Amino acid sequence: MNGHVAAASSGREERRPSRQINIVLNNQAPAPVSGLPADSAGGTAAPKPGSHSGLFQELSRELDALVGLDNIKELVFEIYALLQVAQMRSEAGLATGGQAYHMVFKGNPGTGKTTVARIVAKLFQRMGVLSKGHLIEVERADLVGEYIGHTAQKTRDLVKKALGGILFIDEAYSLARGGDKDFGKEAIDTLVKSMEDHRSQFVLILAGYSGEIDYFLMSNPGLPSRFPIQVEFPDYTIDQLLQIAELMAKDRDYILMPQAILRLKQHLLMEKTESLHAFSNARYVRNSIEKAVRAQAVRLLNQYESTSPGKQELMTLRTEDFKG
Repeated sequence: MNGHVAAASSGREERRPSRQINIVLNNQAPAPVSGLPADSAGGTAAPKPGSHSGLFQELSRELDALVGLDNIKELVFEIYALLQVAQMRSEAGLATGGQAYHMVFKGNPGTGKTTVARIVAKLFQRMGVLSKGHLIEVERADLVGEYIGHTAQKTRDLVKKALGGILFIDEAYSLARGGDKDFGKEAIDTLVKSMEDHRSQFVLILAGYSGEIDYFLMSNPGLPSRFPIQVEFPDYTIDQLLQIAELMAKDRDYILMPQAILRLKQHLLMEKTESLHAFSNARYVRNSIEKAVRAQAVRLLNQYESTSPGKQELMTLRTEDFKG
């Protein structure tokens, strides 16, 4: 999953926590997070208050550059605030029991799951939750082997690479599709064991369609309680998709003419309502922009056989460039 999420700065640099953040937290008391100094009560201390205000302003700019995803933005602030307050509690002599940060990202393709995972990795690294803050992105083929024992070794190797960072499993539900005799179950069991053997040394993020990821979590009794943060990535609205399209075009030094935007809007409405496949959101927009760029190139070559188009014409995507 490499869905592109367009960037647009809103200029806002401060964020207030929302009371309606869409996450699920369990009531277990997980082990302290490695990489942070333990306090006298055996908990985990975050960096000193205010010492990362510049970091959060930086992350705020990255988050504000994402179209939509308000609940995700509030989640990142919540985690940041939790780490800051943990230090305040430590200095006040209060217990600061560690938090588990394994997550489930639910949503259709192209809704920004991978992009948000990278931002979370940066936050965890800069706040001392993770020592490296890198992201290892894998899918079923990377985890499942061809014979008994092969899957467990492949999975352990990937967990080892992810230590100090995030292991991001896209379409994680595919590990449970084959039933008890499928090697995917071996991968699941190995992941559960690794989460215990390497407690707080890495963060595991499972991603996929909402319904199928819920089914996956039920495939192993030990899975649901190990993912205290579960968050929905909603589909983008048509207006948001058009905003993303204009930002993608701008990033490439292109301009969408008003009639071209209307044509693209028609395409998006048709794709969302009539397609037999899951709508791929920003990924579909990206593909549409790239297709239009190719069409524009052909149009310009045909139109300017003996001369060169001007700069404005080179930048302009017209209605005829969006052929559907």
